[in-house]
Amino acid sequence: MKTVPVALTAVWLLAAALVSTASGAYCGVTSYTAFGGGAEPASFCQAKQQCFTVMRNVRRVVHETQEYTCYRNVYETVYEDRIIDAVRYVHETRYREVAYTVKRPVYETRYRTVNYTVARPVWETHTREIPYTVQRPVYETHHRTVNYTVARPVWETHTKQIPYTVYRPVYETHYKTVNYTVARPVWETHTKEIPYVVYRPVYETHYKTVDYTVARPVWETHTQKIPYTVKRPVHETVIHEVARTVMKPVHFQKTIAVRGGRWETQMIEVPGRTYCKTVREPGTLVKDPCTCQTVYVPGSVHTCQVQEPSRMICRKFWVPEVHYKTVDCVRYEPHTIIEQVPVTVCRYVTETRYQVQEYQVCRMEYECRTKQVPYTVKRMVPEQRVRTMAYQVCRMEYEQHSKQVPYTVKRMVPEQRVRTVAYQVCRVEYEQRSKQVPYTVCRLVPEHRVRTVAYQVQRMEYECRSKQVPYTVCRYETETHVKQVPYTVCVPVPYQKTYTVAHTVKRKVPYTVTRCVPRVIIEQVPVTVCCPLPQCKPKCGSSCV
Repeated sequence: MKTVPVALTAVWLLAAALVSTASGAYCGVTSYTAFGGGAEPASFCQAKQQCFTVMRNVRRVVHETQEYTCYRNVYETVYEDRIIDAVRYVHETRYREVAYTVKRPVYETRYRTVNYTVARPVWETHTREIPYTVQRPVYETHHRTVNYTVARPVWETHTKQIPYTVYRPVYETHYKTVNYTVARPVWETHTKEIPYVVYRPVYETHYKTVDYTVARPVWETHTQKIPYTVKRPVHETVIHEVARTVMKPVHFQKTIAVRGGRWETQMIEVPGRTYCKTVREPGTLVKDPCTCQTVYVPGSVHTCQVQEPSRMICRKFWVPEVHYKTVDCVRYEPHTIIEQVPVTVCRYVTETRYQVQEYQVCRMEYECRTKQVPYTVKRMVPEQRVRTMAYQVCRMEYEQHSKQVPYTVKRMVPEQRVRTVAYQVCRVEYEQRSKQVPYTVCRLVPEHRVRTVAYQVQRMEYECRSKQVPYTVCRYETETHVKQVPYTVCVPVPYQKTYTVAHTVKRKVPYTVTRCVPRVIIEQVPVTVCCPLPQCKPKCGSSCV
């Protein structure tokens, strides 16, 4: 027979101690007298299985949230101002004295006698007779009969009977609610159309032909030559040597340090968390000799530490680097250059030229023309029109009211009446009339006339004259002058230059991380425990298969 676990054995012993009366041996000797008075004592193997509830300590893993502070590296770029000594070149203008020779022109005025001819215009006046024909207008007055229609409005007066109701008040004295009617006049507006005739003037434009003469001036252009003297400048080029300073660039290279860096990614293995885990051992199958059945007996329970598998994380970190590169630079050095500068010298040469002058002569040309002269004729055109006339009609509307009158009540008694209303109707009567309308007829009668026209004829009279014409003679005198010639010099000026240098500073920044920490707590859990059945051999003596 196999050994029963310790816990179950203790429970079973506790159950055996609670039995009030027990006697006999293990195999069928023990009897119970507590259950029933005169019952037949049962054997120990026939006893019922006893179950009890006991409190058992159970360990449970609880994960608590815990915050802790970690630090990570933060790289910041810090800019620092540095002062270095540098040199810049400033262009400075200086002057030096340069002697040069100038040929100064000296002008002398002389005179010579010049004979010339002057053409003097002489105007002679002549007359001539020009016959022409004039169309003299002769106006004749005629009369014509014009028939026209006059629309005369005739107003006729008509009357009509309009019935209306008048309420006469009747006063009664009593105490009750009285309903009364209020008559409210309502005016309605109606319209009617009245035709009438209006005479509208219509103006017609006619044209008649009128002859007239126009004197048109004709200008003739003549030319003449007039001599005059011009001093023409003659330019001569003289070469001078001029020294000037030129800044020539000189290229060189220098090496500078450039601070930089790069980010690198590093794989770090982080171990898994450790926690407590309750593990039960595998149970065993035990064969019960009393029931001839296989019973499963669970294994023992124990607690062990378990660690999760590690994981890989990526972390970036800054790797500073310093690069050196070559920079092309330029500095300017002064160089003196002597140039051949051309200088222009001017002298004047006398030259005779001729100017063509135009003058105009006017003569009149006569031309006969005709034109269309408009005149307006007025006639009256009748036009039918309609005007709308509005008139009002009154009708009574009745409204029911009620009021509580404690004494005299007014009651309206309707009374029918008739009134006569006069209105006018306009009708148009047309009347034929005639009138004598004068009109003027113009006819042109030709008339011959003669007019005397004065005109001028120009003839030229030539006269010889002489005049003293001045002319200038130029001679050159040599003079020595001194002038200040500017030149540019590059002067080095030391100064301090500030530039910004960037470098990386590492500092630790705290941050809060939350993690779960396992904690084992012990709790009391009620557990039902049953006493094992006694394992007795069967009385029949037969063995289990």
